[in-house]
Amino acid sequence: MRSRSAEGEARERLAAHVMSERNERGERPDPDALLRRVQEEEARAHQGKLKVFFGFAPGVGKTYRMLQVARDLVIDQRVEVVVGLVETHRRPETAAMVLGLELLPRRQVTYRGRVLEELDLDAALSRRPKVLLVDELAHTNAPGSRHAKRWQDVLELLDAGIDVLTTVNVQHVESLNDVVAQITGVRVRETIPDKILDRADGIEVVDIAPEELLQRLAEGKVYLPDQAQRAADHFFQRGNLLALRELALRRTAQHVDEDVQAYRERHGVSVTWPAGERLLVCVGPAPSSGRLIRAAARMAAGLRCPWVAAYVEAAPLGRQGDEDRARLEAHLRLAESLGGAVTRLSAGRVSESLLGYARRNNVTRLIIGKPTHSRVRDRLRGSLLDEVVRGSGDIDVHVISGDAGGAREGGKPRGAGAPIAFAPYGWALAAVAVATAVATAIRSVLAVPELDGLYLVAVIVVAMRLGRGPSILTAALGVAAYDFFFVAPRFTFAVADGRYFLTFAMMFGVGFVVSELTTRLRRQEQDALAREERTAALYALSRDLGRVEVPSDVAAAVVRHAAEVFEAAVFVLRADDAGALQQLGAAPRGAILEAKEMGVARWCHDHGRMAGLGTDTLPGSRAMCMPLGIGASRLGVLALAPKAKAPLRVEQRALLEVFCRQAAFAFERARLAEEARASALRAKTEEMRSSLLSAVSHDLRTPLAGITGAATALRDDGNLGEGTRRELLESVCDEAERLERLLANLLDMTRLEAGGLSLKRDWVPLEEVIGSALTRLEARLGERQVEISIPAELPLMWVDPVLFGQIFVNLFENAAKYTPPESPIVVKVREEGGVVSVEVMDRGPGLPRGAEQRVFEKFFRGAHVGVSGVGLGLPICRGIAEAHGGTMQAEQREGGGAMFRVTVPLGGEAPQMPPEPPEPPEARKSEGGA
Repeated sequence: MRSRSAEGEARERLAAHVMSERNERGERPDPDALLRRVQEEEARAHQGKLKVFFGFAPGVGKTYRMLQVARDLVIDQRVEVVVGLVETHRRPETAAMVLGLELLPRRQVTYRGRVLEELDLDAALSRRPKVLLVDELAHTNAPGSRHAKRWQDVLELLDAGIDVLTTVNVQHVESLNDVVAQITGVRVRETIPDKILDRADGIEVVDIAPEELLQRLAEGKVYLPDQAQRAADHFFQRGNLLALRELALRRTAQHVDEDVQAYRERHGVSVTWPAGERLLVCVGPAPSSGRLIRAAARMAAGLRCPWVAAYVEAAPLGRQGDEDRARLEAHLRLAESLGGAVTRLSAGRVSESLLGYARRNNVTRLIIGKPTHSRVRDRLRGSLLDEVVRGSGDIDVHVISGDAGGAREGGKPRGAGAPIAFAPYGWALAAVAVATAVATAIRSVLAVPELDGLYLVAVIVVAMRLGRGPSILTAALGVAAYDFFFVAPRFTFAVADGRYFLTFAMMFGVGFVVSELTTRLRRQEQDALAREERTAALYALSRDLGRVEVPSDVAAAVVRHAAEVFEAAVFVLRADDAGALQQLGAAPRGAILEAKEMGVARWCHDHGRMAGLGTDTLPGSRAMCMPLGIGASRLGVLALAPKAKAPLRVEQRALLEVFCRQAAFAFERARLAEEARASALRAKTEEMRSSLLSAVSHDLRTPLAGITGAATALRDDGNLGEGTRRELLESVCDEAERLERLLANLLDMTRLEAGGLSLKRDWVPLEEVIGSALTRLEARLGERQVEISIPAELPLMWVDPVLFGQIFVNLFENAAKYTPPESPIVVKVREEGGVVSVEVMDRGPGLPRGAEQRVFEKFFRGAHVGVSGVGLGLPICRGIAEAHGGTMQAEQREGGGAMFRVTVPLGGEAPQMPPEPPEPPEARKSEGGA
């Protein structure tokens, strides 16, 4: 393992390398990306490497190829390779490849009368080879194993720094499970999460032609003859194999593409690498965007490549009406329905945002619509098409015309849906009037030569408050007012000095630039605030979900936060064991999802897709339903009924999807936590059952054997002497009492755990309870000395005399069992603050080291030689003490031995004992005479 200084040096070298590459291009490095990259590299440096041999069907040769690579590592590179588990499936050529490699003994598990062989994970971690071979990654381990799945064993091996070579078929990938079932008609039950393939450092496709695989199947090299025939009739059809082969190659290509993207990001590569096609289409609220989206989908389908629909939020504030916004969101939903990804970009210039996103994501083709506006607009504001084409570099740009009549829809000019608001322009006129009045007042008092700066202040204020249009009007009116009121000849628009024309131009130009910059800053501020609100909402949701592990609490947290963020009624539904959806949480509390919306939720859960308001499925519903799931698993549905009864905007839907993912992860974590608790309970129950059987089988057998032996001798031997017969009868009685105590302890423990222990309390003196216990154990204690110290003024105690006395019976019996006969038993009693404390001490071997609390666990026994017992006496004592509202503790006695302390409250004010009656005079006289 590297030292801490070595890790620091590696981190510094990586940071310097990234910064040097970024600085060569004149760009500032992203500190968050740099820190994340350093942390990832540091975490992976201590983990093993995973290589997956990936196939599209059984029999393609994955195991054989893995063994080939392993032998090459051993022979050519002298690498330490150990075979953890390899399944040869009785194939001679595969078995021959194992010869010469070190084999790790398999762990044998007995399950339902069969002996199963599994990977011995503990032996592999103890052996700790450089490379370990683990076949069949998707295998399910036998019950009782540490992990349920073999891929979990592999993750633990990787965390331990062991490199792993493994095999898996494409039908076992979780995200492709439904696709494989649809193709082959066979649903594979053993799957691995996609994160395992994403975690792999290398994937090698083991590929052969389907015809060759079918030939191998016919020759019996894949399955036995009877199995091979069934496989050929069902799974191993040529069409199935072709489709599975394509899936395997595509999944591998996806992994390679992710590696390429990670490499580009790690090395700051901005040049497009056309290793694979990727499309980006620019969309907006214009009707022509629908044609662009459909064209991009057709082009992506022909090229078999991913594509993204991007919208740049660069419109002036207040200019996008409800109709334009609805049309934009319809376009983005269309892109999602056609299989494209959707992204929203926010920046100053549309061209810079598009090209920046394209370079970051290795886009090879960019699709943009033909301009439909006049050339004058391009001269004034610049041409988006010209900027994109000139800045595209290696990216191909496709210019496509929009729909016919795209400039108009329904006879209305584009953007006509947003009525012009005249109030901001009135305020702009008022701002110019105020600036003029202030300038006039200043000139009447002070001899200030130029006052044009006041109009620039008015432009800035209007731009900050009202937007671009009113600010440009303010700049124009400010020039006119300055000319009319302050330039000679005054109160006319004539200009005597031509130099003022330059002043007017500068005033208008500066006003226009200031309004543009101020508007842009305001928009960026609003975007930043919106992002901050979304981030804060997600953080609050994640924080609350991290604290709960019960599904009802998860649902309560989700509906509470979703209702606040989306201003809607929110419902969380979960499927029960019968498959019916049940409402698990709602906001506002007590709300019930109507039957119509429940049907929408049912469809959403069954199909795993969004439905309801704002979607193409059941759009007449007042609620939008989104599935909660991870991979192919469907955990429930989140239903959202906006108070405005309007569909969610695209950014709101994206935020809702994140909410649903967080909720799904929380539900899955709650399920796993419940399974973990159930597994721990089952393991504890199994451990207790084994302990009980082990202890009881021995302790019941011993007294029964003694009773049987003595009774048999009494029955069969008629010549026994009187002393021998008496001794055998006493033995029968002693063993019967021992058996009775054992059964009584088992029954008491059962009553304590079942909560059926009922106390019959009475006011009794403590010395009477202890004396009764000593009387019961008189034969057991023999001549052993018992020292008892009880304060004379100790009041009566409100306890169950029989049960409370059982505590001392068990403690005295333990002391007699574990200590030598000459060792006294000491009992000390004291009372303080209404609580009585009783300490029972001995000078025996003491408690096992560190077992002061474990001695109160059921079936726990010390390792004392020659001492038998079930291990229930002390747990029963603690249960009785707690039933009385007290406690019981065990400690090592100072100077050697053990001490048990029982504390019990007195139980209130004890009744007064009646005074003893005086003796009659006759009795006193007779005593005196005697």
